[in-house]
Parts: sequence; C-alpha cells; structure tokens
Amino acid sequence: QVHLVESGGGSVQPGGTLRLSCEGTGRTLSGYAMAWFRQAPGKEREFVAAINWDDGRTHYADSVKGRFTISRDNVKNTLYLQMVDLKPEDTASYYCASDGISGTAPQAVPEGYDYWGQGTQVTVSS
Repeated sequence: QVHLVESGGGSVQPGGTLRLSCEGTGRTLSGYAMAWFRQAPGKEREFVAAINWDDGRTHYADSVKGRFTISRDNVKNTLYLQMVDLKPEDTASYYCASDGISGTAPQAVPEGYDYWGQGTQVTVSS
C-alpha cells in the first residue's frame, strides 16, 4: 500500500494563497487517480479536485473551479493543490487520497479511494 502525508496548510486572510503538498511513499503514485477532499467540523467530507495520473485529466468541484489547481510532480512522487483567492468557506482539514485501481477515472466521492493521508488544516479568516 501507499502512505500519504499532506503538508502546506496554514492560516491566511481572504484572498490569500496556499499550496498543499501530498507526498507518497511505499509505491509510485503514477497511473492512479488521486484527489483532494476537505472536511470541516460537523460536515461531510467534500470533494475538491481530482487528477487521473495516466492522462492528466483534472476535475474540480464547482465551489473551487477557477481558484484551485491540482497537479503532480512525478520525480518527487508528490501531489499538489495550488489555492488562490481563498475564502472563509474554504476553511477545513484537507486530505489527499489515492485510488487502489490503476487506469480508471477518478470519482468525486470518498468511497472511490482506498488510501488517505492524515490531513492538513487550512484556515481563512480576516
């Protein structure tokens, strides 16, 4: 299995920028669909963005489209989430996830992923 570790969270003002990282160990992340989810206290885990590592296709939740960008660095075996124009409603713990089956399109539900990181906190406030 793969072990995922997120980093890069923090506190910013509305309109600020953060870049989250998710480093994989144990196996390569190449060829597997990966995604970012987020969860605020008392709320369901919410889909944010996904990328198919075979063809590079990306998918975004409507709430973050145009502000967030998901990408990868195959040399570093790392997934990224670049976040700009952050809003208070973006406040949550952010988790990266990897599918366990290669060559399939990513899903927008947590049940579509087999491996998860521990999360990194993002707080947006004035």
